[in-house]
Amino acid sequence: MTVNRLQQIDQQGQIAQTGSSLDVAIAGDGFFTVRSEDTLDLQGDFKFTRNGQFFENENGILQNSAGMYLYGWEVNTDDMDPNNPTNSTIYNPDVSALVPVDVSLAAGQSRVTTEGTIGINLDADEASRTVDYAGATDNDKVVPFPTQDVDYSRTLRVYDTLGAPQDVTFEFIKIFGPQATTVSGVDDIESADILSQPPYNIPTLAGGAAADATFDIAIDGAATTVTIDASTTVNDVIQAINAINVAGVQQAEAYIDPDGQLVISAVDPTHTLELTDGTNNPLNILGVPVGAVITPGTNLPDGNTAITPPFTTTVFPETAVDPYADPTSPAYNSRGWWQVNVVGPNGAVPEAQGFLNFNSDGSLNARSDLNGNKDIELRSIDWGNGSELQDITINVDGLTQFSGLYNVSVASQNGSELGLKTGVEIDREGFVNARFSNGTLSRLYKLPIVTFPSATNLQEISSTSYVESAESGSPLLQEAGVSQAGFLETSSIEQSNVDLADEFTKLIVTQRAYSANTKVINTVDQMTEDLLRLR
Repeated sequence: MTVNRLQQIDQQGQIAQTGSSLDVAIAGDGFFTVRSEDTLDLQGDFKFTRNGQFFENENGILQNSAGMYLYGWEVNTDDMDPNNPTNSTIYNPDVSALVPVDVSLAAGQSRVTTEGTIGINLDADEASRTVDYAGATDNDKVVPFPTQDVDYSRTLRVYDTLGAPQDVTFEFIKIFGPQATTVSGVDDIESADILSQPPYNIPTLAGGAAADATFDIAIDGAATTVTIDASTTVNDVIQAINAINVAGVQQAEAYIDPDGQLVISAVDPTHTLELTDGTNNPLNILGVPVGAVITPGTNLPDGNTAITPPFTTTVFPETAVDPYADPTSPAYNSRGWWQVNVVGPNGAVPEAQGFLNFNSDGSLNARSDLNGNKDIELRSIDWGNGSELQDITINVDGLTQFSGLYNVSVASQNGSELGLKTGVEIDREGFVNARFSNGTLSRLYKLPIVTFPSATNLQEISSTSYVESAESGSPLLQEAGVSQAGFLETSSIEQSNVDLADEFTKLIVTQRAYSANTKVINTVDQMTEDLLRLR
């Protein structure tokens, strides 16, 4: 009688649900990698097991119920956020790249803000602010802060490298763009108003004046005279200014803004604008500044870099339709300019100022970067509390300019305050995750699934652990569900792959056969005994 030992390593056991977030079963081929030691030196052999009943020991290292320490790939810092991974972690298929799964370092964690998103509709009907380009230096050609009222603001709370909350406020001010612009000092002007009648009463021939009223408008030195007679309306003056062209290209633009003021500007941002009163001084009556040459703004440098410290390298997105290169493009909207103040820890002055333009369809006129995003990049932020200098990229692709109420559609960021660890779990992808009281989840490790060319030839070390042998072949480390590697079932364990009912049935059959054989022997023995009694 001999005994033949049969290993059923490659057979799947029944998977049963448990209540532990650290229990995990392999559905399909493969093993977990474990060792008897929890150190990084390779003195001890790696072992392979399907026993996925893990727990966190007193040192924060994961062990299974057989006392073996679990090993896995460490996840890069940039890939810890499952909502925003960079996928930069390299999962080396060699067992020497594995480390003990140590979750003790995740006792508390904060997440520094690296990016955010704001989506706001800015009211297209907001009246633009006048910028005194003529009387300001290049770096001051912005709406003064804080003497001018802000049209709309939104605060975004971010987190520094110390886990401290910091507020960054984005202030929006509707302005006339970089083109030379002037505005009347009279409000409530309507396009149908007749200028020779109240409330303007501009003298014309019909009113007893010696001549009709006139004024000159010069675009880059080329002057055009506009005449106002007894029947001239405000709309007639607007049409006359808008009709000024050179070789069919419009040179000037006039319109009535939401405050009822007459706005006159050069179309090309590189051209100057000069208004001169003529007969009967109509511009003076309308409150339009005259005499001085109004120069275009030069505060939109190449790359639209922010123009004030301390965020000296802050960059606003470049315009996709360049007003300097193509001012007559139908996509470019001269009435879509907004100044953006970025206000940080020091609320007395803005940390950075830049400009955004919106297309005629209300969308943001901005060029996408290499990643396809339209961002305001805040760089080297010094919060003044000892935290590291911080870079934050704010996606502004969701900004729009439509007539109507200001409305926030999204305001989010990827940072979080300090949170305490509330639990550890293993997910279906094999990531060992830590959950924190601030609501965040961080990926710490990823568990490889190890397969062998001939798993049945592994050498048994204990009832649940094996090591490779010459016949089994070398281990191949793969991510769960890739190639021949099995899938992971969370909060589950794999039960024995031995069918106890079948084994008991075989035992009963064997026992019955043995009993039958013993009856035959008893019968022969009885017959022999009876024969010996015959005389």
